[in-house]
Amino acid sequence: MSSSVMIARPSVAPETGPPPGIRSVADDFVAGSAEFSQQDAGKSAATGAGPRSGRLAVLTDLWELTKPRIVMMILVTTAIAAMIAGVTSETAAPLGWLLLGVGLVAGSAGAMNQVWEQQLDGRMVRTRRRPLPAGRLSWAAGVAFSTAIGLLGLVLLATKVGPIPMALTLATWLVYVPIYTPLKVRSQWNTTVGAVSGALPMLVGFTGGGGSLVDPIGWLLVGVLVAWQYPHFMAIAWLVRKEYAGAGFRMATTDDPTGRSAGWQSVVGMLFLGLCLAALVWLLVPASPAMATLLTATVLATTYPMTRAAWRFAGRRDDLTARRLLRASLWQLPASLSLLTFAAWYGGA
Repeated sequence: MSSSVMIARPSVAPETGPPPGIRSVADDFVAGSAEFSQQDAGKSAATGAGPRSGRLAVLTDLWELTKPRIVMMILVTTAIAAMIAGVTSETAAPLGWLLLGVGLVAGSAGAMNQVWEQQLDGRMVRTRRRPLPAGRLSWAAGVAFSTAIGLLGLVLLATKVGPIPMALTLATWLVYVPIYTPLKVRSQWNTTVGAVSGALPMLVGFTGGGGSLVDPIGWLLVGVLVAWQYPHFMAIAWLVRKEYAGAGFRMATTDDPTGRSAGWQSVVGMLFLGLCLAALVWLLVPASPAMATLLTATVLATTYPMTRAAWRFAGRRDDLTARRLLRASLWQLPASLSLLTFAAWYGGA
């Protein structure tokens, strides 16, 4: 349950882009720039808006606490992995329970992450207006809400889907909250841990859709998302490096302000992404070498703009190359996952 949502998108993504669930991941990190914050503050002053009150305001804050746009991306990747596993009419009903359970646990992880980072969020412009640092919700309310929806999600997964998807979802929560969250202020290895927690829902979806835990396809799907997250988040980490440094976060761009480390990690991530995608195509379409070759060439072509952007970012670390890498990543993921879904359908037809 990856890291990582503001509403505005001033200069990060174009007006027309990939689906909102994918695009909004970047919004969470970049859209909270100082410029946006000043505009937002000016709007509040002009309208005389004060602190929200009432039941609707509390529900809105609880909803915001779950990081709903990140949950949306998790649900999209979970559903795609389930379709690749071969969801049939017999497994379509459990798919609904799978998505509900995963969504609740993902929301619980997002809420507990904000509970844990309440003070750190208060130091950064893009996060200081969240419900906890802004004082609209109490620490105890955040803990209680996170615990309640997390337990409900796990119970639904255990009773309606199966023990393996439930255990994997619990493992994802544990990697994200008590391991990844505190690691963010201790080591830049938090990026690797966060990438794993963000990719594990692929395996949850694959096993929940009928796939085997030992099937290499499921683990390669995890590899796709882990590899993709490296250049994606390195671009984000560069764009908000000053805020990260001010809050005390340990990232590649704060430990190495030149950006060289972030640059080469982006390139390596792209190389592994291409390898995982190519291997998946051949496993999904084993009976037709001609189609497998065509699909491999096509899926690798989807990585070309992002790969080129990663090399340019590695060669010249600045906001322009980082934004271009970020934009390319937002197109690449839905394109490649769509092709993998088609390959799974073709191979199983």
